[in-house]
Amino acid sequence: MNQALQDLLDLLDLEQIEEDIFRGTSRSAVVPRVFGGQVAAQALVAAGRTAAADRLPHSLHAYFLRMGDPGAPIVYTVDRMNDGRSFTARRVVAVQHGKPIFALSASFQRPEEGLDHQTPIPPAPDPATLPTSEDRLRGYPHLDPETVERFIEARAAVDLRYVDDPPFGRYGEPRAPHSQVWFRANGKLADDPLLHVVLATYVSDMTLLDSVLLAHGRGGWAVGDVVGASLDHAMWFHRPFRADEWLLYDQHSPTAHGGRGLGQARIYTQDGRLAISVIQEGVLRVPRGG
Repeated sequence: MNQALQDLLDLLDLEQIEEDIFRGTSRSAVVPRVFGGQVAAQALVAAGRTAAADRLPHSLHAYFLRMGDPGAPIVYTVDRMNDGRSFTARRVVAVQHGKPIFALSASFQRPEEGLDHQTPIPPAPDPATLPTSEDRLRGYPHLDPETVERFIEARAAVDLRYVDDPPFGRYGEPRAPHSQVWFRANGKLADDPLLHVVLATYVSDMTLLDSVLLAHGRGGWAVGDVVGASLDHAMWFHRPFRADEWLLYDQHSPTAHGGRGLGQARIYTQDGRLAISVIQEGVLRVPRGG
């Protein structure tokens, strides 16, 4: 396990300060605010700490309410909405400086048998044949080197490999609103199934809106031709998976309008099992004169 992954696991190991109340800290990000995937993952950890060990998340629905302050602790309060025979429901509010910055509802289910079908995995190259995110980023001479290094540092806990050029790598010309990345934790994880769900939640906020940018030939964060932030995020966990084994994140955008863009995605295991579905809407604004 590399040090960046250990630091991320420490970040997700929340401090319990009272019954159903937890406290977390933040890590550096590319932009001067709390990374949305971090607060979503920490909120899911808080919810999971109050659910029975035999129940795992099957869905989450979240809203990003305010920009998080990376220099201040985040307090997570858990509301035990329901504990049924098959399902457990929790609501979590993340608070900083006395105000909510994030709200999450999560549902947990005990394992059971049922109907089974899925959409097949789409074509994608073997991740071993693709350059690492670090190598790809350093191969774009038009990007600011300091920004690139901050980006690499922020993502060092994850081995993330783009199938094609990301928006900031080749911009100025619209492309199909579809992108793929392979990802896995940058080291071996414990067998705790909740940990793997939490890690996938963390990563899911990294690239989902890329497909919106591709449709308009925008480069995004590294180019400065779009200002954006996540608005809401939803995930459904269908089948068991490990976040330290390769997962294909297949993403597309069906629409953008009114300063908002929608990203939809499916996450597959390397052997073709549909593990997760994801939907996210973000605010995406073109700066004046851009």
